Amino acid sequence: MTHQTSAQNQRAIDLARETLAIEAEAILTLQKNLTQKNAEKFAYAIELLLACTGRIVVSGIGKSGHIGRKVAATFASTGSPAFFVHPAEASHGDLGMVTQHDVFVAFSNSGETSELTAIVPIIKRTGAKLIALTGNPESSLASLADSHINVSVEKEACPLNLAPTASTTAALAMGDALAVALLDARGFKPEDFARSHPGGNLGRKLLTHVRDVMRGGSEAPRTNIKASITDALLEITSKRMGMTVVVDDSQKVVGIFTDGDLRRLIEKNIQFQGTSLKDAMTPNPRTISPDLLAAEAVEMMERHRINQLVVVDANGVLMGALNLHDLFAAQVI
Repeated sequence: MTHQTSAQNQRAIDLARETLAIEAEAILTLQKNLTQKNAEKFAYAIELLLACTGRIVVSGIGKSGHIGRKVAATFASTGSPAFFVHPAEASHGDLGMVTQHDVFVAFSNSGETSELTAIVPIIKRTGAKLIALTGNPESSLASLADSHINVSVEKEACPLNLAPTASTTAALAMGDALAVALLDARGFKPEDFARSHPGGNLGRKLLTHVRDVMRGGSEAPRTNIKASITDALLEITSKRMGMTVVVDDSQKVVGIFTDGDLRRLIEKNIQFQGTSLKDAMTPNPRTISPDLLAAEAVEMMERHRINQLVVVDANGVLMGALNLHDLFAAQVI
């Protein structure tokens, strides 16, 4: 393995800092320029996207194509059906994917990408709307667009000012800005996002409810308040939750008897046979509705520093119970 000299290492660090500074400045410039005329064009682009009854078709070539693919994926995952089409493939048949009900979003730093300018007239002829993100407001693509968004940068982060770096960062940031503004306009909610990401960790957190992870029915540890402490201990042992819920004859929750309660009895040398379960239990335990998110159960456990929760209906009737192990098993935490 070849080791760089101290001077080479410092050069690399300096270039990294400069790159980050240039790209950060490029985004800040976009923010500053999003006023008056540019803001009106951005707002009109959102109007076009919001009114779209078909699909958002995103396109670009080279590095702009990579940015376009990511932006299309962001649109799709935030409530706006979208897909990416390569402009070269579009001119060889894939243009049939574009209909009059679609909005075509084109990424091109120069605004003169031949593969895009070749298909734009056809796109316009179909009746689809065109949004162009370019670094040249005077370009062919900009002049043909229904809404042109200027994403020009002063210089690339590349020391040679050649490799697309700051320009692609700016285009990506503006694409994200469109997606975020659009999802807000659509009233997109966390639950909607989760439905697009059911296989991911976020999806599990947003879609999993308490009823999905709780132990209900005969699996939920329960002991009648008239029973003995010995009966409660047997229930704790058989259900393996470190506690049993104490209920009355109507199955309403009146307390909880835990391993901790048992230890306190032992520490005080209290005889089990002479003590009622009512005197040994902890009254008014923390409860949660089965309709709440499992993530809310996690938050409640952390806030109150407890390991179990009792699940009840609106009338306080026992529905089930859950502990941290159940939440871990469901991969909610």
